[in-house]
Amino acid sequence: MKRFLLIALLSSSLSIHASVDAKATDKVITESLLKKFSKKSNKKDLVALKKEVLSHSGKSVPALIQVMKSGQYPEKNRWVATFMLGKVMGKKSAPFISKFLKHPSWVMRMASLKTLLALKGSEYKRDFSEALKDKSFIVRSQALDNISKLNLTSEAPFVWQMLYDKRNYYSPKGNNKKTANLKRTNLIKKAILTVGELKFQKAKAPLLSMIQKDKYKDIFNEMNTSLEKITGKKSPKGDKQVKTIFWKKIAIANKTI
Repeated sequence: MKRFLLIALLSSSLSIHASVDAKATDKVITESLLKKFSKKSNKKDLVALKKEVLSHSGKSVPALIQVMKSGQYPEKNRWVATFMLGKVMGKKSAPFISKFLKHPSWVMRMASLKTLLALKGSEYKRDFSEALKDKSFIVRSQALDNISKLNLTSEAPFVWQMLYDKRNYYSPKGNNKKTANLKRTNLIKKAILTVGELKFQKAKAPLLSMIQKDKYKDIFNEMNTSLEKITGKKSPKGDKQVKTIFWKKIAIANKTI
């Protein structure tokens, strides 16, 4: 009986020591990673840091979360921490990462979008649509990529609304902003291509009308490509005039129907 009691006490003692040792090891890993994340890193440093994070697997999570949440770390490193959290935890990290879609820093909003795309987080589709109205041009562009690459057809109406957002236009240099005709940024071209990829049927009639007008000539190719995908019809080879005539016939046929 004494022998069994002694074995039980010894086993319990070893278990406690093992637990203490594990916690101490985890603390060392966290402190080591935080120290490296706090430094301004070049490309070589970041590659090494990513490898180290992966080598520690789940033990690196506390450090990654702290870096993401604290503004004391370089933005580039916070970006890396966000992406690595997704890499280490997979889909389980998505709810936490999605909170950064509303972060004050555009870098963190961007990192969140990119990581959620890598995680195929289609459940955050409405958040992506909200990001289409972000004050940052780059963030709006990334949100558009998320919707396009994840083929989120339900979000097509929000993509179409980008054509009416003045932030997606600019005033030509040297012109008075109050009087100058605003010019379309490349984001408008990207939005038009995306509604085509998503086969947004409600965009068909407006695009058929727009492609006939000279004031939209700068986005003619995008409208042509988008209409081909929405209608399933291939415009004939040739110049703009040939294609315009083709789409005019399609528009007339649609009105007749």
